[in-house]
Amino acid sequence: MVKESSASIDVEKYLRICEELGQEPDPKRMPLETSSFPVEVQVAFFIFDFLPDRWEGMSGTYLGKDWSSANFLFELYEVEEPKTITYFMKLYENIIMNYRAEEAE
Repeated sequence: MVKESSASIDVEKYLRICEELGQEPDPKRMPLETSSFPVEVQVAFFIFDFLPDRWEGMSGTYLGKDWSSANFLFELYEVEEPKTITYFMKLYENIIMNYRAEEAE
């Protein structure tokens, strides 16, 4: 299961919990840190977090990110490969959208 970047548990906390419970840490359940990813993916997370969310007014359904400011952010932070970064951002948005849809059911 994928959690958004605001997850409240990090690797150190996970390892402490496992130690306190006397359990062996499971790499499949260990939370990922941003630094575990390639630089392009880290930049995608960074820029993605600046994009505002879009919500449907009546039902409160999450519609994804508002991409209208993406080019401005690419220029502001001097992103060298905006096409690659956009690709990773869209992949991440798709994961978030699927997670929220499953959560809403």
